Amino acid sequence: MKMIVGLGNVGPQYKNTRHNTGFIVVDEFAKKHGVELSTNKMEAKFGSTMINGEKVMLVEPLTFMNDSGRAVGPLMKYFKLNLEDLIVVYDDMDLPVGKIRLRNHGSAGGHNGIKSIIAHLQTDKFNRIRVGTDHPKRESVVDYVLGKFTDEQKPGLNQAVDQTMDALDEFVDGVEFNRLENKFN
Repeated sequence: MKMIVGLGNVGPQYKNTRHNTGFIVVDEFAKKHGVELSTNKMEAKFGSTMINGEKVMLVEPLTFMNDSGRAVGPLMKYFKLNLEDLIVVYDDMDLPVGKIRLRNHGSAGGHNGIKSIIAHLQTDKFNRIRVGTDHPKRESVVDYVLGKFTDEQKPGLNQAVDQTMDALDEFVDGVEFNRLENKFN
């Protein structure tokens, strides 16, 4: 089984904000594959389906971003998943809108959701896709990440979401993650 986790904050005030880019991707992937995220357990909302013979679970933590590991860690243990079967999708202001970056290990790079997952998994060796949101020019970082994408940014966001979904489809199909990194980075 593969587990795809999108990071974000729960609540209507955060819907479609830059910090909820992980939720945006998971919601689009769920729509594409006809998955309803209707189960609420272990501080997460999730749903599963079969894609090309592989069971896939899509997850959105119900914790706030900074505590994402509280949901991811217990789910990994409960379903007895290997680290290589996990992929986390999240926003990254160090990348321009429209760009994605795949990594299979590394520090949190200042992202508190990833810090929490590293703490709960007790390792930084898990697959992730960073989706660019760009860096604020004039406003505070908090206001920027909790703000919505501008009309000028939306085409880039759509491009990044499409690329991320392509990478996720290949991940589910069993393509080695280092090959995905070479293809999509």
